Amino acid sequence: MNGSTSSVFISRIRGLPILDDAGDTIGKLRDVVISERTLSRPPRVKGLVVELFARHRIFIPIARVRNVDAVQIVTTGVVNTRRFARRESETLVVEDLFDQQVSQPSTNGPWVIFDVAMRQIRTSDWEISEVALREATRTGRFGRPFTRRGQVMIVEWSDIAAMLGSYGQAIEQLLAEMEDMKPADVARELHDLTPARRSEVASALDDQKLADALEELPEDEQVQLIQALDVERAASVLEEMDADDAADLINELPDEMAERLLGEMEPEDADDLRRLLTYEEFTAGGMMTPEPVIVPPDATVADALALVRQEELSPALAAMIFVCRPPLETPTGRFLGGVHFQRLLREPPSTLVSAVVDSELEPLTDRADLHDVSRYFATYNLVNAPVVDKENRLIGAVTVDDVLDHVLPADWRGDQLDAMSDAEEVD
Repeated sequence: MNGSTSSVFISRIRGLPILDDAGDTIGKLRDVVISERTLSRPPRVKGLVVELFARHRIFIPIARVRNVDAVQIVTTGVVNTRRFARRESETLVVEDLFDQQVSQPSTNGPWVIFDVAMRQIRTSDWEISEVALREATRTGRFGRPFTRRGQVMIVEWSDIAAMLGSYGQAIEQLLAEMEDMKPADVARELHDLTPARRSEVASALDDQKLADALEELPEDEQVQLIQALDVERAASVLEEMDADDAADLINELPDEMAERLLGEMEPEDADDLRRLLTYEEFTAGGMMTPEPVIVPPDATVADALALVRQEELSPALAAMIFVCRPPLETPTGRFLGGVHFQRLLREPPSTLVSAVVDSELEPLTDRADLHDVSRYFATYNLVNAPVVDKENRLIGAVTVDDVLDHVLPADWRGDQLDAMSDAEEVD
């Protein structure tokens, strides 16, 4: 669909050929796998059930689907030919929902589901959007409702979710409250739950909210939660985390699981994590994020300010812009220097960023230890520092919160969450 927000009815694409990157046919679409979230949020599409030519059915994650149109579905990446086996938490749209009977309070008599639509809400992320209902007029001898062809109604998923959903009211209420919470508050709520309930709630959160909350949890709870998710979902959550935090979490997992997760992630994200994992934890290379704000020498102040306006940037990462020779992806070309965000605000928009580089700022080396990194931040009064390799290429940036994570005691997050809960009880 190439990013369109239009809905795709599954009966119209069922049976379409599935093509790989080379244009070769893999098989045919037989069903769509979804997982429930909450009654107020449509189910998330996890992937496709594809039938190979020998009636062997496999699973293709929705993240691997590149395009859906009226004649074919195009996928990318390596196909896992392991036979598809449905997990307990999964629902098959065609097998489980088609022909299921529901009631509509505003109408007389029952209706049956004869089609379900999904829509792409962002890259590699789909959800169920609408349900097509047909009026059931009477019941046949096998208990199957007959329908009149003309009586059709399209409704939003939310209109019938209460009749199909399986979540308890307590979890539903907690998830609704989490919608407007900050990551630290979501983490506190998860921290206070039993491990089983924590996993249940985490599975219903969207990837970004769960990723943000994971970064605020103690390491042992991060590990427990990520291990409770299926591999495809866990990989998606790791992709949404800051790379340095995701690398720290990967480092705590068993080697076999860590490798499976890296293999499931998008290659670019996995490559960043593999690079971070080559460094010792308490070095600049082990603490850095590989995605600082980088501009070429001919960029203007206006160009740089446009980059730091991006909502997904943390205040610490937005505090400094780095000027490098191409390529601009880490590891970059030669590192030329950094420019403080505050300095950009004092310059005309047409000024070249390279003309206002802080020439006195020496970068950190990737092997600098925690002691050297801490002294560096104290000396320069920074919240964001460049990290270069021995060839003077920018490979990332360390932020002050990364330093604090490593200076504070290992269990400080758990202590902090306990203190927040205690304070709330007193209030």
